[in-house]
Amino acid sequence: MKKLIIKISIFAIIITIFSCNKKNLDTYWQKGHQAGNPEGNYTIPKEADLVDVSVPDHVVGNGTPESCTSEAFIEAVAKGGIIVFETGGEPVTIELDETAKIFNDANADVVIDGGGLVTLSGKNKRRILYMNTCDAEQHWTTDHCQNQDHPRLVVQNLTFVEGNSKSEDEYIGGGAIWVRGGRFKAVNCRFFNNVCQETGPDVGGACIRVTSQYDDLPVYITNCTFGGEEGYGNSGSNGAALSSIGVSWTIINSLFSYNKATGNGANPAEAGTPGGGSGGAIYNDGNTMTLSVLGTKIEYNEVNAHGSAIFFVTNDHTGNIIIEDSYIKNNIGGSWYPEYNGISAHSDTDIKVTNTVIE
Repeated sequence: MKKLIIKISIFAIIITIFSCNKKNLDTYWQKGHQAGNPEGNYTIPKEADLVDVSVPDHVVGNGTPESCTSEAFIEAVAKGGIIVFETGGEPVTIELDETAKIFNDANADVVIDGGGLVTLSGKNKRRILYMNTCDAEQHWTTDHCQNQDHPRLVVQNLTFVEGNSKSEDEYIGGGAIWVRGGRFKAVNCRFFNNVCQETGPDVGGACIRVTSQYDDLPVYITNCTFGGEEGYGNSGSNGAALSSIGVSWTIINSLFSYNKATGNGANPAEAGTPGGGSGGAIYNDGNTMTLSVLGTKIEYNEVNAHGSAIFFVTNDHTGNIIIEDSYIKNNIGGSWYPEYNGISAHSDTDIKVTNTVIE
């Protein structure tokens, strides 16, 4: 009898510990840790700031967390427009049963606002959000799909967790979000434990992958967190947070930490290696483009190849980097641009650094 009581007690303790850990994890995802760099105070231009959602087109939920379902969210995204959530003031994690996909002919604007209460989870099985102006299944709307001004996708006041694009074999990378064409920006968002393919020279963006934007206008990332604490980082072959081809970025008051580029052998892949492993936080490849890092902290990111903080290569040597009021330090791994630790770029890349710590 005593043995049975002891066994039951031990089992109860294990269940209690598991429940507490799950509760703590949910709290971290849902309530804790305001998005962005707490020390960042760079002035945010209007085009990079929040979008007004006071008159929504679609409301997911009817006042309880349970009413905010995967089905309702996916349906709202397919219709487009301004999407908000009614959770009754309680935090909620929506575990997606399939990837939410944007249709190019549904609405020119797609704004998803979680009100700081909504976490979208890929359940470590699937990508969370997908937009592609050149995917016929999402309906072509122009004869120049790679350079059209819509859809204009905005995600704000949301948390993205456990997005996983490893099963994708055509539009690879982008564990949480994959974008081609139109416009995209993220404001006040957090990204934890998202993943994409672990190796390969031309794959990346465990959180966000972007391959083109209308008229080469920049992607804005404002007050966002990628990782933030040990155990919550994102990982993928290259660009463990952000990855792109021929895209400019303006990153404002954001935080990148504890993310890892897991590939090995760089790009192009060295003989006998699978390739990848560059850009612990950010991976930029292409031609004429600008990476602006403003009021942002990048630390404790890791690579196996190059650019423990930033990997930036323009094939025609025309791109440039602007870093202001930022902090880039304690990133781990190789670099082949010796002037600035953690940044890999061609030696003739125009890099302007102002009021910034880079160590």
